[in-house]
Amino acid sequence: MKKFYQLENLDCANCAAKLETAIKAIEGIENASVNFMAQRLMVETSADIEKILAEIEKVIAKIEPDCELVR
Repeated sequence: MKKFYQLENLDCANCAAKLETAIKAIEGIENASVNFMAQRLMVETSADIEKILAEIEKVIAKIEPDCELVR
């Protein structure tokens, strides 16, 4: 399943690249991409999306504390 989410307060392209790499490393994620210009996250997974989103939010808080995932 492919889902798209808006990211608020993503400050720089470097942080977006770090987020993308870290999110791709989460167990259950088949693919992910972060578009800095559009402030969007695309996630592909066949796992439980709620558990995946909780892990993604932890990664975001660690790398870019001011950034928020809009569900």
